[in-house]
Order: sequence, then structure tokens, then C-alpha cells
Amino acid sequence: MSDAAIVCSNLSFAWPDDTQVFDDLSFTVPPGRTGLVAPNGSGKSTLLKLIAGELRPLAGSVSVSGTLGHLPQSLPLSVDLTVAEVLGVADVIRALDAVESGDVDEEHFATIGDDWDVEERSRAQLDRLGLAGLALDRSLATLSGGQAVSLGLAAQLLKRPDVLLLDEPTNNLDAEARHKLYDVLSDFTGCLLLVSHDRALLDRMERIAELGSDHLRLYGGDFTAYEAAVVAEQEVAEKNVRSAEQELRREKREMRQARERAERRAGNAQRNLKNAGLPRIFAGNMKRGAQEAAGRAGTMHAARVSEARARLDEAGRAVREEVKLALQLPDTQVPAGRTLFQGTGMRVRLDDVEVFAGNGVDLTVRGPERIALTGPNGAGKTTLLRLITGSLQPDSGEIRRHDGRIAYLSQRLDLLDPGRTVAENFAAFAPERPEAERMNLLARFLFRGPGAHLPVGVLSGGERLRATLACVLCADPAPHLLLLDEPTNNLDLVGAGQLESALDSYQGAFLVVSHDERFLAGIGISRRLRLADGTLTEAGAPVV
Repeated sequence: MSDAAIVCSNLSFAWPDDTQVFDDLSFTVPPGRTGLVAPNGSGKSTLLKLIAGELRPLAGSVSVSGTLGHLPQSLPLSVDLTVAEVLGVADVIRALDAVESGDVDEEHFATIGDDWDVEERSRAQLDRLGLAGLALDRSLATLSGGQAVSLGLAAQLLKRPDVLLLDEPTNNLDAEARHKLYDVLSDFTGCLLLVSHDRALLDRMERIAELGSDHLRLYGGDFTAYEAAVVAEQEVAEKNVRSAEQELRREKREMRQARERAERRAGNAQRNLKNAGLPRIFAGNMKRGAQEAAGRAGTMHAARVSEARARLDEAGRAVREEVKLALQLPDTQVPAGRTLFQGTGMRVRLDDVEVFAGNGVDLTVRGPERIALTGPNGAGKTTLLRLITGSLQPDSGEIRRHDGRIAYLSQRLDLLDPGRTVAENFAAFAPERPEAERMNLLARFLFRGPGAHLPVGVLSGGERLRATLACVLCADPAPHLLLLDEPTNNLDLVGAGQLESALDSYQGAFLVVSHDERFLAGIGISRRLRLADGTLTEAGAPVV
């Protein structure tokens, strides 16, 4: 294993609107495989960009030892690029071709440098990531989302990085591609810092780093070990809260009893002095002494109560709040057996390529089925969803849709207007609902107070999904058929749990494209379809 590492010292960062992300953050990520976890919106992607030098901190420093590779969550690539250009080897390959054709210009040799085997290394790297046979002159526009992610990772690995930053690398990958990526990362010997919601991938990490605004805490072991450690910590934290609550009640009780005793002593002393017939000045001194003693006792007990309250506050901060969606969606109910969509012999040609084989595909969706659509990247799953919604017309075949509304959540989550607030988008989807009702519904989707008035464009992936779900599921009219295309992409594990909760409350039919078997197992799938080699079939047991 190399000695490559990441060191951040007193790192602070805020967005131009003064929204603080990190404040005096210091940590070291050692060599080996580290999974980075935190709720959506906590700054995981921002931290990777700071380490990669794509953002500049307000204060502090970042040090990376060795060559750096960074695969962001959204690849900033033009669809006009070729595979070789994405890999960063196009100029070298052109120089190699020129030399092989007899052109001995010194500029070609300078371009090649030591990379005489670059084409072989490129093809080997593509093969390892499940892209065998992918032509180097092929356009990026012809690749699926999953193929583009694998290609982006191959480009980073070709740099032979000592430090590798990956942001949600399994997004859009099918089961086979995921397992190839797992194997590649298991062989990586440098310093890997990885953001992912993929539990299977996180369970292949050597340690888990939990990110906060002013700290990054390392837990030894994989994600399962991290979860066990968090549960144990929570049990201790909750026990400490109960103890602190008991201590606070005891101190309050003792302060009240001390005050009552002081009041009784003062009353008794007043009566005794009056009965003793002592001079007035002597009696006054004794009275003041009694009052001062009572005051000192009261101050002491008040300090103890204050300290007990502080200990309770400290204990309470150690308890993690688990935020879940509590929804009721009666308007989405669909009678059992009602046909919501029926397509027969659907055929589509894209870029002169037949997407579906033979006589096309047949699909019937009835309420309230819960359907998982799986299959390799590039098989046409998104194309099939677009046929169901009507945004794409088949070249041949027959389609019938029920009157009930069909809602489609694409991989890009681009249904909402990014320039309008969450509340404004919601009002556009449900204009007949009173404003107070809309705000109450948004609160159920965890947009409370100022959160409901944030522009959609500034939301994290998980927040944007919640906002989109609120607008779609509470729309007027409510959808009876919901289509979701890789909905857990860019979601942390809390966000994935919230999505499961929302789908559990949804009473219509849904069809979800996902390669995340843990997620599919949690949403009560009643039917599985697999699209591969242009053919749609009823699928068997899940691949895990």
C-alpha cells in the first residue's frame, strides 16, 4: 500500500450567499479505502471539490500527496467527445498513428512520451470495468448513463492516481457493472475517499469517515461495523440523557426543598426574636444573617441546576435525530386490477438502431402493482419509461393509457423549476389547495419554515427528491401511475429511507428502474421485469 494521504487543516468554506459549509475543519485521511458518509446537504461533494482544487477554501489548507484523480457525481462532459477524448488519450493515439504511418516529426514523439502502450492500457482498463469492445472513436452521446460513469472512472484510473476521489460512482450502473467496479476498487492500493449510498460498496471499505461541519470522525471497519458502532453510541447517549434528566429533576427538587427550609427558618427566627425581646438592632443583624445564608444556599442550588441543565444539553446533542416522512396519500389510491397502461408490439428506432427486438415489446401495468424494471445499461429501460409517459412515440405498436395521471421522475430530477422556491413549485402543481394546507403538506416532506422558501436550484440531491415527491404525490390530480428512473442516485442512506417511506404511503401503481437491490427489497416489489437484448421478460430472483 502507498503512503498517499489527504490532510486538511483548519478548513473553512462558505457559498457566496454566506451559507456556511465548513468551519475550522481539520482531518487526515490515511492510505486505504475510506467511505465518506453524512446526510445530503452536509457538504460531501463540496469537500471532494475542495480537496481536488476545484473550489477554494475561505481559510485553511488542503494537502494531497501524489497524483490526484477525481470522478464527480455529474460528469462535465460534452456528448460530442469520443471515448478516447474522455480517456484523455486521443492526442497520444493520433501521434502514435502518425508515427506508425512514417511521420517522424519530433512533436509526435514529445506527445507520446513514455505512453507507447497507451492504447493497450486503455483497452485493458475498459475491459476491467465492463466496457470490453467499446471503440475508442465512439461518441459519448451513444453511451448509456452507466457506461458514461464507467468510462469516467477508467479515465481517472489511467492517470495512475495515488489519491482517488469518487462521488457516487455506482450511480446508473447495472448489477454486472457494479460488481466489476467493486473488484477494481478492491485492487486499488492508494488513498481512496469515496462518497456513496451503495451499502454493498461501503461494506468493502476499510474505514468510514463521518462528516460534520467542524469535524470528520473516522470509524474503523466497513459500513456494517460503522452502523453497529453508531447504535452502541446511541444507546450510551440515550442512557446519558436519561441520567442527566434525573439529575436535573433531583437538583430542582433539592433547590425547591432548600428554599422551603430557608423560608421556614426565616419565619421561625422572626417569631423567636420577637418572643425573646432582643434589641431591634441585634434582631436586625440576625435577620440579615439568616437572609444572606438563605441567599448563598439558593445561589449554590441554582448553580447546580444550571450545571445539570448544561449536562443534559450536552448529552442531548450526542443523540442523533432520525428524520422520517409521515405521509397519508389517499388521493393516489387505484382500484385493484384497473389497467393503467397497455402497450402491444412497441418498437422504437433510435439513431438508426432498433431498441426492441423482433416484434417489439408488450407491457401491461395494473393498479396497484409495484414493478421493478431491471436490466443492463443501454438496454432501453429509460426508453420504455418514455413510451409509457407519452414523451416518446413508438415507431409501431399500439398504446392505451387510463385516464389517471402518470408522473415521471427522471434520473436528472428536472421536473421542478430551479429558479422558483419549493413552495412556489408546489403551488404550481396543486393550485387549488389552500396555502395553509400546502405548507402543512410541505412540512410532512420536511420542508418547514424557511426551508419551504429555498430555491430548488440550491437544494441537495436528497432535498430535491423530497421536493419533487411532494409536488408529484400531492399534485392535483394525484398520480395513479408513478415512474421512477434510478431514484436512489445521489441519495444518502437517510434519503433512501425517506423515499422508501413515501413509496410505502403511495397507494397507486409504480414502476421503478433501479439496480439497488437493497432499496428494491424495502419497497415491497410485487413484480419484476427484465429488459435485455431487446426483450422484456418476467424476471426471477434478484441479483445481489
